[in-house]
Amino acid sequence: MKPDCIIVGGGVIGYSTALELARAGMKTLLIEREQAGQESSWAGGGILYPLLPWNYSAEVTCLTQCSIGLFPAWAGALQSATGIDPELQRSGMLVLPEFSAESAQAWCNKHSTRLELTSSFRIVPELAADQDALWLPDVAQARNPRLLKVLRRQLELLGVQINEQTKATGWQCDEALVTGVQTNHGTMSANHYIVTSGAWSRQLLGEYALNLEIRPIRGQMLLFKTRPGTLRTIILKNGIYLIPRLDGHILAGSTLEDVGFDKTTTEEAKSMLYAQATGILPLLKNAPLVQHWSGLRPGSPDNIPTIDRHPQLKNLYVNSGHFRYGVTMAPASAEIMANLILGRPQAIDISPYRWP
Repeated sequence: MKPDCIIVGGGVIGYSTALELARAGMKTLLIEREQAGQESSWAGGGILYPLLPWNYSAEVTCLTQCSIGLFPAWAGALQSATGIDPELQRSGMLVLPEFSAESAQAWCNKHSTRLELTSSFRIVPELAADQDALWLPDVAQARNPRLLKVLRRQLELLGVQINEQTKATGWQCDEALVTGVQTNHGTMSANHYIVTSGAWSRQLLGEYALNLEIRPIRGQMLLFKTRPGTLRTIILKNGIYLIPRLDGHILAGSTLEDVGFDKTTTEEAKSMLYAQATGILPLLKNAPLVQHWSGLRPGSPDNIPTIDRHPQLKNLYVNSGHFRYGVTMAPASAEIMANLILGRPQAIDISPYRWP
């Protein structure tokens, strides 16, 4: 039986979109060129907040705030249905200099967000030095691999078919409609087609990408292992963050490298991240460094994703370009896409996320 919808791309955005459609009763097939959930959705840190949100546009703020509001109930329902804990936790975030306290306070006042100017030692006594810091107590995180695991399990329970090692190679079109997506396993047909392929979205769309501006931006991360409870809050300093997990792992990231589709890890980035991380939190010098990896983010102008129907092909859609905040924006982005397909009203103004 032909599915109602084919989703091309098995990261957090593809999973979340499939979830919304399946919950609405649509028969959905998700295809992934390699193994689902193993690209940037897995590689990121899972901070459910823009880094220094006062430095971002209103369009990013609107989507992230909407999605953050959905996250607790969304993640809670997933955990209840599957029994898998995505480790959603309110860690808070400590921002170390340099920062604009005035800009931060103005933004937080406008968006009803708690903020405190405090001593860094009061929040994290183990820091290298005491200094004025910004404390955002309500910032949360999810553990990316576990969130992907819980999403996949929920999709399986809802009957969503996931075909891995299925690479989309082109499109069959008849005037204003897509009639099939060509893959290494033959042509597959549905009523609707959604591209959620992250950094590969423009490449996949080919001539149908039009003015869509999405390109890969490499990010490299380190993982340390400490005792549980060694660090309890996220720390951000000059673009470098430390993210504590419940089991004692601490992530250190991340780079922003415009190097095309190159996922190679480099000794230069490893040395830089190690120096920055141990400079912020000296106890990491005695912690085992257990992993170094990279991922390719779907870079987009001003970090604004495209969530829209194709301007010319009535049954082709894209939900991509979330850059650094795919996990953060996932629930709201999936809801927007499902509303577009199902003709439901939108909770926010979606015009900023139109196909350029």
